Amino acid sequence: MDYEQIRYEVEGPVLTLTLNRPEKLNAYTPTMRAEFLDALDRADADDAVRAVILTGAGRGFCAGADLAGRGGDTFNRDNLPPDDPRRRSGQPLALRILDCRKPLIAAINGPAVGIGITMTLPFDVRLAGESARIGFVFARRGILLEAGSSWFLPRLVGMAQAQEWIQSGRIFGAQEALTGRLVRSVHPDGELLPAARALALEIAENTSAVAVTLSRQLLWRSMGMDGLHRAIEMEQRCQDFMGRGADAREGIRSFLEKRPAAFPLRPSADLPDFYPWWS
Repeated sequence: MDYEQIRYEVEGPVLTLTLNRPEKLNAYTPTMRAEFLDALDRADADDAVRAVILTGAGRGFCAGADLAGRGGDTFNRDNLPPDDPRRRSGQPLALRILDCRKPLIAAINGPAVGIGITMTLPFDVRLAGESARIGFVFARRGILLEAGSSWFLPRLVGMAQAQEWIQSGRIFGAQEALTGRLVRSVHPDGELLPAARALALEIAENTSAVAVTLSRQLLWRSMGMDGLHRAIEMEQRCQDFMGRGADAREGIRSFLEKRPAAFPLRPSADLPDFYPWWS
């Protein structure tokens, strides 16, 4: 697929995806969604990509859904064809991000509102630039939150903070996002992408790709499991798989030999036969 509204740039083991409608503050469109989904498929199929960063072109991350096309009927799905992807809003994207085999880092620069912030909730880490302005603005538009944010947000920031941000719909800055635990750190705007890349390289250069894939899913999926015993059961299945494999042997040998590890297993081909266990 040739991309019109995102950029796909690989440097070393890190893929940087850039939402690329800067003249519209990267407002979200069906085209952008289709391209983003395709980019995640490409990333999962490419074992050279070890981590993914998402950011926005120009002075904004994503100003939410593009409201220009259908005006007041933007969120009215009654008159859309049954197979129109807009009927499902952010659902396919949230589920696809959650299923991704690579760690995902959001570098939030400038405005990130509506779908522009909820799309980052299934990411593993969020960093913000000092110019970030974040808002779960749905109630101020007479609509409700989407893209799984009613599930993700209270798990990330706690119920009371989630309720305040959702019910008020107000815009808040990077420091409040940091205090509320929505973002991991705040950086001068010019240092945001380098900080995100440093974190991505820390993961890419020091870890087993398959161990990261399984660990990412264990952490997310344990939130929906029925109690501790089920989580421990899945941990053990994954641990048994990894413990008998080549990455565990290489991890121990590299430690004993005091050298960087060269893990051979690949997420595209070497995951256990019970993966994905949640489907």
